[in-house]
Amino acid sequence: MMFPLSNPSSSPESQIKKSKTPLDVRRKDSFKSPKAFLAAHYPSINQPRLCLFLSIFFIQILLLVALRSIPRSFQHRLHHFPAPVTAHHHLTPTLTTTTASFPASTVKGETSCEFGEIFVYDLPSALNHELVNNCDELNPWSSSCAALSNDGFGPVAAGISSVVPENLAAAWYWTDQFVTEVLFHNRILNHKCRTKDPNNGTAFYIPFYVGLAVGKFLWLKNSSAEERDFHCEMMLKWVQDQPYFTRNDGWDHFLTMGRISWDFRRSRDEEWGSSCIHKPGMRNITRLLIERNPWDYFDVGVPYPTGFHPRSDNDVVEWQDFVRNRNRKSLFCFAGAKRSKIKDDFRGLLLNHCRNESDSCRVVDCAGSKCSNGTSIILETNSFAHGIRGV
Repeated sequence: MMFPLSNPSSSPESQIKKSKTPLDVRRKDSFKSPKAFLAAHYPSINQPRLCLFLSIFFIQILLLVALRSIPRSFQHRLHHFPAPVTAHHHLTPTLTTTTASFPASTVKGETSCEFGEIFVYDLPSALNHELVNNCDELNPWSSSCAALSNDGFGPVAAGISSVVPENLAAAWYWTDQFVTEVLFHNRILNHKCRTKDPNNGTAFYIPFYVGLAVGKFLWLKNSSAEERDFHCEMMLKWVQDQPYFTRNDGWDHFLTMGRISWDFRRSRDEEWGSSCIHKPGMRNITRLLIERNPWDYFDVGVPYPTGFHPRSDNDVVEWQDFVRNRNRKSLFCFAGAKRSKIKDDFRGLLLNHCRNESDSCRVVDCAGSKCSNGTSIILETNSFAHGIRGV
């Protein structure tokens, strides 16, 4: 842009005023908005397409700057496995509060209970202690006393030193699949977030052994609906009289149920199982089950009890390394037996399919008592997957 030469006769002051004023006005006007600025310096900005292009370009620049400020990698926190209860070995299954202990926490912040504390109800003994003490009566075929020993861990696994690392053999037990209630109760009694003052409780645990209570009646042909519901109704009557239950109508209460959800969902008296879950008082209670109903919000699935009860973080890591380095001759293994009385039995179909795929699947025929607690036949398969008795 060319400016005219100033008049020599004009004073310097007049020259500044004449040349400065128009520029200042343009600058002030041009900076009133980005649009005015662009329109003043780039006349073609009024074209819609160019305006859209510049807007998109400007947004891309902003995104690029924002993304560069985000860290490229995240460091994952190393979580340690809390050591489980250390069970003392005793022949008579009893429920005590002094048989378990926890080591000092190894995780930063683990000693605090940021989500609140748990209060454990002291239920009438008929709903838990007496069921365990009468372990000879829980199974119509055999005694359950061995399965309930060692605070629910069961007998110490014997004869497996050739299958598992020798220093881990002591962490293995013949744990039954239906002892979740006993295991959980013993564990939570010694949990760091347990409170003995109900006024401090955020959650309330009901230590009712409902699975043990109903299990004794499931296989009896002459058992009545009243017998199968007796203990559940007793528990509900007791807990509904507690002020902390009525305060929130049971929403902050939970329990464990050591059998599958369908064992507690009887709709008619002549059908299988108990109707405990369908009782009005159970509606808001959260239930931890080994197999849940996927359409019920209050059913929470938890793993079946395992025979491996690590004593420390190192036990877990060592077991993982051992399994990863095993020489597996078969990719899969199916451990189970046919149920001849059931038409198109799914176990039988799986068993036959596995036999027909012998290059990748190994069959462990569990007919009779071959795979019952106390045998290491399944551990000897060196395979990735096993069938359990409930398949």
